[in-house]
Amino acid sequence: MQLVNTSRDNLLKPLQVVSGIVERRHTLPILANLLFKKVGDRVTFVSTDIEIQIATSASFGVGEEEVTTTVAARKLLDILRALPEGPVTLSLKDAKMVVQSGKSRFSLQTLSATEFPVMQAVGEVIASWTMPQKSFKQLISQVHFAMAQQDIRYYLNGMLLVIEGKEVVAVATDGHRLAYSRVELAEPIAGNGGRQEIIIPRKTILECQHLLGDTDELLELSLTANQIKFTFGDVELISKLVEGKFPDFQRVIPKGHKNALVVGRETLQAALQRAAILTTDKFKGVRFSFGSNRITIQSTNAEQEEAQEDIETDYSGDSVEIGFNVSYLLDVLANVKVESIQISLGDANSSAIVTLPGSEDFKYVVMPMRI
Repeated sequence: MQLVNTSRDNLLKPLQVVSGIVERRHTLPILANLLFKKVGDRVTFVSTDIEIQIATSASFGVGEEEVTTTVAARKLLDILRALPEGPVTLSLKDAKMVVQSGKSRFSLQTLSATEFPVMQAVGEVIASWTMPQKSFKQLISQVHFAMAQQDIRYYLNGMLLVIEGKEVVAVATDGHRLAYSRVELAEPIAGNGGRQEIIIPRKTILECQHLLGDTDELLELSLTANQIKFTFGDVELISKLVEGKFPDFQRVIPKGHKNALVVGRETLQAALQRAAILTTDKFKGVRFSFGSNRITIQSTNAEQEEAQEDIETDYSGDSVEIGFNVSYLLDVLANVKVESIQISLGDANSSAIVTLPGSEDFKYVVMPMRI
């Protein structure tokens, strides 16, 4: 029974959307599969890892039959990527999915769809809003790099989203640095109007970054007590939320640092990339010396090798010598696409704060390190 007849690229597009969350190793074999559902000419693909679910659909089905089955996501994707561009058909024969293109033919094992753990959007919607895809993508791109990875403080392995009125704030921290970004919506958030704080898992944020476009097309977000749903284009992503209490980020952001300077982002980034070459792999420390109208950046390693970079800048504050993990600074410079940044300092023992000149919408706090 033929299910799909379309071009390779048409079929590849929805498969690439849903395959990103499919893990290579699973305790449940069905999780290596994606759900294939055909109703008339509408074909829907669904993947899940129990925590996140992505669904997308396209109109390239053949025949009026309703068919539901599951097939190995990675194998199907790899086959289509390896095929040349041209017509592709998917058929079901003897409980196997047959992929045909030109003189190539592949027969893949299927598993019953009844075993597939479909996540349902559950609970009352407590808040919902729409915003351009590029606005949310920029919001998360300015903080995602500061999320923890596999920290025992599980609530740090994700991004805090705070919504209130017309304001959406994203915060991420791994205990050594903290990134904060905010955006104002055109319309107030629908719901009970109260402030909501949720923690979205790391994997969901990275998947959103991958799937969202840099366009003005709208993204719909809706929130229940333990889920968030993203809807854009033909894609629906449902994710569980991380339970737990995120640290009070307002207390971490320093206020009143009197030493501040503005420096070109690309100039500083290039200098730090060069200085990083002579840091040790484990100890990624660089020393900053802030003096009259200049910054000096120095790094050394176990072989007594040294690097020094001088950057001219307008600075008339106190002379400050302070050490930082160079990776933490390179992360923020790579993800904030602006011409120049502002650095504010207290002394050698207090956190520095990176902001955008003339804006309160982005803040990046980085702890000093002893060098």
